Amino acid sequence: MQAPKVAPFGSWSSPLTAAAVGGEGLTVSSPTLGEDGSAWWLERRPREGGRYALVREGVDVTPAAVNVRTRVHEYGGGAWLLHGESAFYSDFADQRLYRLDPGEAPVPIAPEPPAPAAVRYADGRVTPDGTRIVCVRETHGEGEPVNELVAVPAEGDGEQVVLATGRDFYSFPRISPDGSRLAFTCWDHPNMPWDGTELWVAPLERPGDARRVAGGPRESIWQPEWDAEGRLHWVSDDSGWWQLYREGERLTDAEGAEVGHPQWLFGGSTYAFLAGGEIACIRCERGEERLCLLRDGALEELDLPYTSFDYPYLVARGERVIFVAASPSDDAAVVTWDRAGGASVLRRSNDDPLEPGLVSTPRRIEFPSADGRRAHAFYYPPANLGFEGPADERPPLIVQSHGGPTAHSPPELHREALFFTNRGIGVVDVNYGGSSGFGRAYRDSLNGRWGIVDTEDCIAAARYLVDQGEVDGERLAIHGGSAGGYTTLCALVFHDVFAAGASYYGVADAETLAQDTHKFEARYLDTLIGPYPEDAAVYRERSPIHFADRLRAAVILFQGLEDEVVPPSQAETMVAALACNGVPHAYLAFEGEQHGFRRAETIVRSLEAELSFYAQVFGFEPADEIEPVEITR
Repeated sequence: MQAPKVAPFGSWSSPLTAAAVGGEGLTVSSPTLGEDGSAWWLERRPREGGRYALVREGVDVTPAAVNVRTRVHEYGGGAWLLHGESAFYSDFADQRLYRLDPGEAPVPIAPEPPAPAAVRYADGRVTPDGTRIVCVRETHGEGEPVNELVAVPAEGDGEQVVLATGRDFYSFPRISPDGSRLAFTCWDHPNMPWDGTELWVAPLERPGDARRVAGGPRESIWQPEWDAEGRLHWVSDDSGWWQLYREGERLTDAEGAEVGHPQWLFGGSTYAFLAGGEIACIRCERGEERLCLLRDGALEELDLPYTSFDYPYLVARGERVIFVAASPSDDAAVVTWDRAGGASVLRRSNDDPLEPGLVSTPRRIEFPSADGRRAHAFYYPPANLGFEGPADERPPLIVQSHGGPTAHSPPELHREALFFTNRGIGVVDVNYGGSSGFGRAYRDSLNGRWGIVDTEDCIAAARYLVDQGEVDGERLAIHGGSAGGYTTLCALVFHDVFAAGASYYGVADAETLAQDTHKFEARYLDTLIGPYPEDAAVYRERSPIHFADRLRAAVILFQGLEDEVVPPSQAETMVAALACNGVPHAYLAFEGEQHGFRRAETIVRSLEAELSFYAQVFGFEPADEIEPVEITR
């Protein structure tokens, strides 16, 4: 075996090119099992413009022009459902509901909206008799969009009936096995669903007789679900940790771990009922996710390698469960599991596995932060079997700040991160204060302090690794998307720690965001910063856009020009301020991209540009033949 070549950190060559990251894989999500045991899922394909195709047992079900994606809440989720052999889905182009029967062409079952994509649907369930779909409907027109629960005729041959209206948001409409009752969650501004939600139950034929059974303004409810006996289950954080309940009785008591999830998308599930009475659960402990079985009042962790579950979608039929999961050594895949046969991989997100020597194994770290806090992260050190760095040199470090900010980053094989670790650059993925999976108190620690706690914890992660002698304190970068982009810009503007930063569709002006974002997050900042406009001065103090003159580090910004969550004006205004103040910067904007890049060419260009940017700032020569990014000085 050939000895590793000694080369400067950042300049290592790797077969994991940007093209291999951005174009050769896909994203698998939203799996389910049919009545016949068949496995279905969605595939997002970067080389097809990022469209989502519905797949059954590895074979496309939807035509090539169909993009199965809903825009309810802009983030979507819950875009399709299965009843018998009939699939129902929302098409991204017009947002109408379609029915797809075997051997037939798709047929719209929702009327043409008065304006393009003005009426949107998500999170549906079919009544047991197959006649109606109960789902969330979001109607756009004059003023704020209206969210309601409606019943849509499954044949598209009748009027839609409103089942619940008057609240700002609805989710999780779930029908009892006998079709007599409907459970759902709802909440109002300024709450987000992880702040406070209510669980209601109504007779399906008399929805006006609904009654609240759990939840409130300071209790978060996740995933109401009926078991085969008609007993209602749900997840609540009333104890301080998201735990599973059945008709008010707590079934799990995993202090230090959670079985719930922040509701960014529709249709998620962290537990599912098995025919034998056990309940499969995804448990999150200190940012790491594991599949467990609940029986006899205890969670039994299964002997599976998976530590990260896609948004989670856990579905069971009989004694078999299906999910999408990844591990630190394997890409995300559609997986089924049952006790008799164990785990079976049905579809990998990438058919070209990496050599073990190219995979960076994440290490959990816990470290001190400001004001006596303890923060958490996963560190991915440089890893490339063909190279090692000079003995007198330490690698550069990229601090990854996740989006949300109410979310968390589990340990997993993440090819975008490996693109940098393969080249000799360390990556630390920070679960800063405010992240989920660490209990309600940790999640709430960001309230009123967004831009402060998250930034301090990212800085603390970098300093911890510098103090441990693992990275070069003069070559620190910070990177993040969306809310993580805001943390990135705050760290660069209000602190003098990082030499470079990369913001992907990040927030630069919190005040403008409070005035200009979509309904779902329109009042999110009331909790994270303060009520607006009463606290307008605080918004200004927390907005990097107003303090670009303080910035000394170089920054690169990436933006989708069709972004409805963080509009392009945020990046454009920041770029203008950087240019005015003579700050080294680069800006890449992409037509056709929204909040989160989906197209292969965009992902490839972004990765190569970010590598080129760091190379110029940190003074190394990339081994890749890439188009250099121009830094305006």
